[in-house]
Amino acid sequence: MKTFFLSVDIFLCLLIFLCLYRVMRGPTVIDRIIAVGAIGTKTLVILMLIGFIFGRVEMFMDISIVYALLNFVGTLAAAKYFEGQGEC
Repeated sequence: MKTFFLSVDIFLCLLIFLCLYRVMRGPTVIDRIIAVGAIGTKTLVILMLIGFIFGRVEMFMDISIVYALLNFVGTLAAAKYFEGQGEC
């Protein structure tokens, strides 16, 4: 089971690199904000899978909850900032 979780982690890392391309080359600011949010979501899943691999799900769940909150607040703050500027 650990090899399955590890292979899923590696696949998610590859998907993060695809989202990172969208962050760097996104046609609009909104596309870049969405890509950063997607990277944050994939990172949460990776953290939880690492928790399953090491058998410390409760510790990694706490870290994931804090990271999800920071990701959500950061995405909202960026969206609010660019909404006020009218760059959409």
